[in-house]
Amino acid sequence: MTRDLLWRGMLAGILGALLATLFARGFAEPQIDLAIGFEESHSAHHAAQEHAGPAHAEPQEKDLVSRETQKGAGLLTALALYGAAVGGIFSLVFAYGYGRMGHLGPRSFALLLAVVTFVLVVVVPGIKYPQTPPAVGQHETVALRTAAYFGMIALSLGAALVAVRVRNALARPGRGFDATLLGLVVYLGLVGLGQFVLPTINEVPADFPAVLLWKFRLASLGTQLVLWATIGLAFGLWAERVLRRGRSPR
Repeated sequence: MTRDLLWRGMLAGILGALLATLFARGFAEPQIDLAIGFEESHSAHHAAQEHAGPAHAEPQEKDLVSRETQKGAGLLTALALYGAAVGGIFSLVFAYGYGRMGHLGPRSFALLLAVVTFVLVVVVPGIKYPQTPPAVGQHETVALRTAAYFGMIALSLGAALVAVRVRNALARPGRGFDATLLGLVVYLGLVGLGQFVLPTINEVPADFPAVLLWKFRLASLGTQLVLWATIGLAFGLWAERVLRRGRSPR
């Protein structure tokens, strides 16, 4: 049955990636185009000042991959691979956790798991390291920013595991709420400590349009929300059918 759930989770992730791609094309990519235009005009302005005139400005190098390819096939491929991967992991976590949290049905548990994952993997790390357009940031710090962001994700997930263990260790009949509250406090404390220890990275230019940055971050958050909502809803529906059959796939 786990294998049956696995490929359904991957399929749900790919479906979520398709819908997230459509959302990103409509809301996130226009903001990226504006951010790239801002960076190009900003660079041209500085180059003109350094060379005392625009006539001496060096021509900019062309991208190896065109923006149309990046916004189309590139975006879809990246999100599809990501969706299939996280969808498969999601299905394995579902298979392990289903039946361990009261009497939640497959669809309710899948949706709850998707909401919790969205908070742990997207919202909490985004508080420390909010999304910025690709045109913003220094090329020399890409490795540092990437490592710090994934470190924040690992910290959030690790803190959640510790919080669950604390909650389960203290849970007693009639004291479940107190144990859950204490587990939440442990999670927030660990995450807060980690955010204090991890490096602060702020490379957004002072003159970068605040409205553009805000719209991009909302669009990025919305793209992830579409992905995880689709995984939770679609996988929950398919998992319910598998569990109703009560037999392993042939």
